[in-house]
Amino acid sequence: MINTGETSMTRLMAGAAAAAFLAAGTASADDVTLQLKWVTQAQFAGYYVALERGYYDEEGLNVTINPGGPDIAPPQVIAGGGADVIVEWMPAALAAREAGLPLVNIAQPFKRSGMMLTCRNDSGVTSVEDFPGETLGVWFFGNEFPFLSWMATLGIPTDGGEDGVTVLRQGFNVDPLLQNQAACISTMTYNEYWQVIDAGFSEDDLTTFKYEDEGVATLEDGLYVLEERLEDEEFVDRMARFVRASMRGWDWAVENPEDAAMIVLEYDETGAQQEHHQIRMMGEVANLVEGSDGALDPADFERTVETLLAAGSDPVITEHPGDEAWTHKVTDHAFK
Repeated sequence: MINTGETSMTRLMAGAAAAAFLAAGTASADDVTLQLKWVTQAQFAGYYVALERGYYDEEGLNVTINPGGPDIAPPQVIAGGGADVIVEWMPAALAAREAGLPLVNIAQPFKRSGMMLTCRNDSGVTSVEDFPGETLGVWFFGNEFPFLSWMATLGIPTDGGEDGVTVLRQGFNVDPLLQNQAACISTMTYNEYWQVIDAGFSEDDLTTFKYEDEGVATLEDGLYVLEERLEDEEFVDRMARFVRASMRGWDWAVENPEDAAMIVLEYDETGAQQEHHQIRMMGEVANLVEGSDGALDPADFERTVETLLAAGSDPVITEHPGDEAWTHKVTDHAFK
């Protein structure tokens, strides 16, 4: 892995070279469609920054960013030809791969996981030993896999009872915690946790369990493409330019979090996002991106696979996916 300073300088030099290349009129814009995992927000700031500040243009790319939502599954979108590259969590990507959709990780901007359980202290849950007998809110649509692996590691059944937990299929909101329907709910460090705080809870009212701290963190927000497309060297080159510009966008967003949040807000066509929340989100997301040079760390991949294989009688994946599930081909080309 190269250090952050070297990475930033490499991207700046690459961007300057690309700009000169385009100025000479020797390249035409190539279309790239990116499908996000969720709605327009600072979780994806690097891509919006790269778009707004012209980094994609400098690489000869015409990039379209499609926001996600509760009814949009990125693997289904790319399988149907609706995107060239998607943002997805590795558990969902590996599950899709085992099911027959050959997704491959080509870059990993997020170095750490932001997923956690947030619990009301007045529920009596302040340690993992307090989980049995409680109701826990869990996101599904691929987001449940890390939770199920964690419970299997703890030896806690997920079908209810005094010795197990009752799983509440949580919507993508914090209502179950606010309405006391669950002792704990799924949250991200950069989003839902702060929604709970904004709803009137103080940090002293809550106990959080970060998946990173519990040793069951899985990789989030990686970039994935279909395996067969990597046989096309022109596509590999296009993805290398896309990744290079995107990581420049992430560098700038981390260094300029408030300005990055403002850029995200400009692209929020729903008008639902709030300035203070996006600025706070960008600050938290910066902590997850820090230390990534864009390339997947094989050790992080292995940790994710081991966690998923530990899911007891209902594993997320049933066998090791092999090294074919990720590649450095694109990032090596991007930063050579």
